[in-house]
Amino acid sequence: MRKLVVFLLLFSSSLSLFGQETYRDLSTENWQFHQEGKSEKYKANVPGTVHTDLLQNNLIPDPFLEDNEVKLQWIENENWVYETNFDITNKELQHQTIQLQFNGLDTYATVYLNETLLLDANNMFRIWNIDVKNKLKKGNNSLKIIFYSASRKGKDLAQQLPYTLPEKERVFVRKAQYHFGWDWGPRLVTAGIYKKIQLHFSNHGYIENCHIQQKKLTKEQAHLLFKTKIWSNKKGNFIVQIENHKREIRLEKGFNTLEFPYEIEEPKLWWCNGLGEPHLYHFTIQLYDKKKLLSEKKETIGLRNIEWVQEKDNSGKSFYLKLNGIPVFMKGANYIPPHSFLPEVSTENYTNLVVQAKNANMNMLRVWGGGVYADDAFYNACDANGILVWQDFMFACAMYPGDTAFLNNVKAEITDNIIRLQNHPSIAIWCGNNENDEGWHNWGWQKQFNYSKEEKNQIWKDYEKLFHELIPATLNETLGENQYFYWPSSPSIGWGKKESLTQGDSHYWGVWWGKEPFEMYTQKVGRFMSEYGFQGMPPLSTFKKFTTNLNWENPSIKVHQKHPTGYETIDEYLVRDYKKPSSFEEYVYVSQLLQAEGMKTAIEAHRRAMPYCMGSLYWQLNDCWPVTSWSSIDFYGNWKAFHYQAKRSFERQLISFEEKNNIVDIFGINEDLSTFYGQLKIELIDFFGRVYWQYETSSFIHPNSSNILNSINLTTLPQLNPNHMFLKVTLDNSGQKKEGIYYFVKPKDLQLHQPDIRFEYLSNHQIKITSTTLIKNLCLEAEDIFFEDNFFDVLPNEPKIIQASKEIKDLKWYSLNTVQ
Repeated sequence: MRKLVVFLLLFSSSLSLFGQETYRDLSTENWQFHQEGKSEKYKANVPGTVHTDLLQNNLIPDPFLEDNEVKLQWIENENWVYETNFDITNKELQHQTIQLQFNGLDTYATVYLNETLLLDANNMFRIWNIDVKNKLKKGNNSLKIIFYSASRKGKDLAQQLPYTLPEKERVFVRKAQYHFGWDWGPRLVTAGIYKKIQLHFSNHGYIENCHIQQKKLTKEQAHLLFKTKIWSNKKGNFIVQIENHKREIRLEKGFNTLEFPYEIEEPKLWWCNGLGEPHLYHFTIQLYDKKKLLSEKKETIGLRNIEWVQEKDNSGKSFYLKLNGIPVFMKGANYIPPHSFLPEVSTENYTNLVVQAKNANMNMLRVWGGGVYADDAFYNACDANGILVWQDFMFACAMYPGDTAFLNNVKAEITDNIIRLQNHPSIAIWCGNNENDEGWHNWGWQKQFNYSKEEKNQIWKDYEKLFHELIPATLNETLGENQYFYWPSSPSIGWGKKESLTQGDSHYWGVWWGKEPFEMYTQKVGRFMSEYGFQGMPPLSTFKKFTTNLNWENPSIKVHQKHPTGYETIDEYLVRDYKKPSSFEEYVYVSQLLQAEGMKTAIEAHRRAMPYCMGSLYWQLNDCWPVTSWSSIDFYGNWKAFHYQAKRSFERQLISFEEKNNIVDIFGINEDLSTFYGQLKIELIDFFGRVYWQYETSSFIHPNSSNILNSINLTTLPQLNPNHMFLKVTLDNSGQKKEGIYYFVKPKDLQLHQPDIRFEYLSNHQIKITSTTLIKNLCLEAEDIFFEDNFFDVLPNEPKIIQASKEIKDLKWYSLNTVQ
């Protein structure tokens, strides 16, 4: 049962209304582009970018292939002109309101309609709506957009300050920061119409937007408030209908904001992945003149209570999320834009990426602040799959100007995006920026740029105006009080400070940047780990897509690694733990194992520490081009060994190990809300499957917690040969088995044997794998085939069945047993 209650003054008025609002997509018109100053014109795709249009017309080589990126830097310094012609009918001109809407112009653009200046755009993240009722004409109309070099514009703006800001020109440009290059992405400073352009026709009134506020939520009832913004050309009486409930309303000329209380009986809650169904409610809000439909909006919401808990305790201050009253350990990753050229990404691409996160047992993704506010398809997929979103605003790793023009531009930007995203149940937190606060206090900028005391004060004052004043005030204005949680900067404290591990969120980069061993992950555990990571190379198939020369001397291999010492760092860690392969092919494979094992150490240390630690979001989920990076899924959607390991380490019940002083503690981690009981079996087994010792007892894992199931003193284990044995631990709950394997030494010290491996192809694209000896980190490869599990260990004399996505042909495999 649903009840709609509306309290509004009503009176009659005579209005001649005709026709529902309509949209006309101008992106489908015949667009052309050319370099400013040159006469030859070429076909353009809208939405698109100048780089992809140049490529389509065979004017440049593919920026992602070989070392072409380096050769294409000239593009960012030119201005580019896009133009089209379109016809307008007399019927279209008769509409009372006609708006030209630009959903995404990248970035500095002057727009001319019929040779009359219409708009000067200066923000990639804004939506631009222009009234063109009196600027259009019947018949042929011309639209021309000149895109100016964002790079040169940023440099010009930088010159206007008496001091230099970190990261120079990019901080002045309201554009995707990663386009200027990052330590995982190319410098490809794009320009163009990267989102749809459309004409919006309406008569007398239309619904601008509708914010559905959740005022109160109990098991019995949900109290909602539909805050609806409506445009009307005249005063008058109209009808608003929400689902099957109609009410007459009074509209004044101009914008009207109306509030409609709404109740849902016995509401179904929205839950994140692993806790329950992410139930969604779908609403249609319609505006009528009597029986004539004028406008409608469709909105989808989920009903949930989100609370971020920060309470003082003996260790510092907690930082965790409660969903519908339940403390939830956040498991996930940092998400970056999935392409350097955003129009190349389809709705299916966004959905698949979110589903791959869900399939790896994640429940949160962080939209990182150096990219873009993600596409609607991304948030829709998060809503539908129960993936919570940590949403950064688009500022990263820099300090930004604080002049009035810049702040006003940012305010419009964040207002547009808050309104666009406001009804998504997946959004759990709004965060001001990525690492700006930490960078200012810990990265040496103040010394590097030799700022005076006055300059330091001004830069920090500008920081506070933006992240401590403007953004939270705009959130409050747009969403309302108590309707959001705002976190000014991630991390809240830099990773070199002790307090970073006792309160707030933490970015721990002692591993990788600090060259500390993976074992430090077990010691450096904070309250909420929102960034940490280690690089791994993508599969060999990805290298083969951008180069034909697979050796370390190939410049293309180096161009597709953006960290200045990336390969050297991988190599330094690799020789600590693994035997260094002699071939490029096997090095790629082992680098993935290195990344997976290092990240396993981190993730499981975080999970063992719950409830002290209640979040583990690694860097990073995905790539924007083919590259060696921190990602667990490469640019082409291939799962690295790391993503398979993340899936295992993020399971709801997990057996994990920690060794100190010859004592191995066996942890059980359980995220269910009920106790996980079972028969605990611990076995000491050699690499041929012989059992030397075993122990059994009943045990259990407490609900929503981590606890030690048992402890093993290694000095008491009979005939222990650490180089040729492992511990196998099983917790069997009536056939629901949770298994963990513990090796006593590093992979390079394992005395592995030549594999005695057999593959048996079963029905339904399954493969049965058996071996008489331990096979370490078996990797299966077959063209265009996805394996449900991979890079796994095959235990001696224990068959393992793997599901493939389709019929397997020409199977290839690797294992540590055969690495030379």
